[in-house]
Amino acid sequence: MRSIALTMFGLVLAAAPALAQQAAQPSEAMSSSDAGSGMGKLLTQGYEIRAAVPNGTRYIVFLQKDQSAYACEFVSLTKSRCGSIN
Repeated sequence: MRSIALTMFGLVLAAAPALAQQAAQPSEAMSSSDAGSGMGKLLTQGYEIRAAVPNGTRYIVFLQKDQSAYACEFVSLTKSRCGSIN
């Protein structure tokens, strides 16, 4: 189980540049009803991945920059939903 979590975390880190490019395109990684930002956009703004935890069949990724933090849930491999947690 631990190796699966480490593998998924590695995939998240490897996909970060692709997510950043995805968020920069007109079809953003979040729907218009979401109040937060897509993970790719947050990564381009300087947020750093601090932790990733499994949530059923999905992963929740925690990002932080200075005193601001976000939690992002992967909807698919290329889309995420994020919201501020502070």
